[in-house]
Amino acid sequence: MAAVFEASGIRRPTRDLARIERMFANANLILSAWHEGKLIGVCRALTDFSYCCYLSDLAVAHAYQKHGIGRGFIARVQASIGDEVALILLSAPEAMAYYPKVGFEKIENGFIIKRTH
Repeated sequence: MAAVFEASGIRRPTRDLARIERMFANANLILSAWHEGKLIGVCRALTDFSYCCYLSDLAVAHAYQKHGIGRGFIARVQASIGDEVALILLSAPEAMAYYPKVGFEKIENGFIIKRTH
């Protein structure tokens, strides 16, 4: 997982493998993409399958980007959570242009208490 994060350009604590392990152990919706036996993409979400779903990670290795893998992850998450569930995410600044292209609407009514580590 850490290698895919690094290959995708997403900022995650890839040098802290125990933390990466906890991130995935505590998520309840995880998808992966593989090519010739190699992990090339991961999608991690937290959801109650009833009202809301937070899409925490959408990472595809640079070499495999722009092939519809991210769109496929989003479609599979939406199929899993259904129409009654809002799909929410926080975007990295460099990915802000991507999400409107795949159906997300920008919102202004959110708040955050940022992590300190």
